[in-house]
Amino acid sequence: MRNTTLCHIEKDGKYLMLHRVKKQNDLNHDKWVGIGGKFEDKESPEECVLREVKEETGLSLNSHSYCGIVTFVSDIWETEYMHIFHSDDFSGTVKECDEGNLEWVEIKKLYDLPIWEGDKIFFKLIEEKAPFFSLKLEYQGDTLINAVLNGEKI
Repeated sequence: MRNTTLCHIEKDGKYLMLHRVKKQNDLNHDKWVGIGGKFEDKESPEECVLREVKEETGLSLNSHSYCGIVTFVSDIWETEYMHIFHSDDFSGTVKECDEGNLEWVEIKKLYDLPIWEGDKIFFKLIEEKAPFFSLKLEYQGDTLINAVLNGEKI
């Protein structure tokens, strides 16, 4: 089991997204994802998201909101707890990322890009400013087979 963070950084109706095209054996290869990564030893979710955003983008989050936790279950990959954040208050200049290409993408156009099917669920929750959520997503390969929001199948 692993813990990760994911931050949706917003500016002018766009999210800063990472098109994952540079790493070998990447479970997110060719997908568009938010900014984040794996916890280091003894890190809290907040410490991890601040570090990962800075490392991957060069940006510093001035403030952020902790939106929810997503439990990913897969028949291929290990179980993952992803802590979801959102920020529209940041400083700095976007730098090149060694994991893929960073690009500001209109939020409404995200749904047309190659993203994980379950990501559409938490995008909508963030857009709707839903209260803190727990979302469980179960995959067989790349196919979403089950989604449970706050204990209720959706």
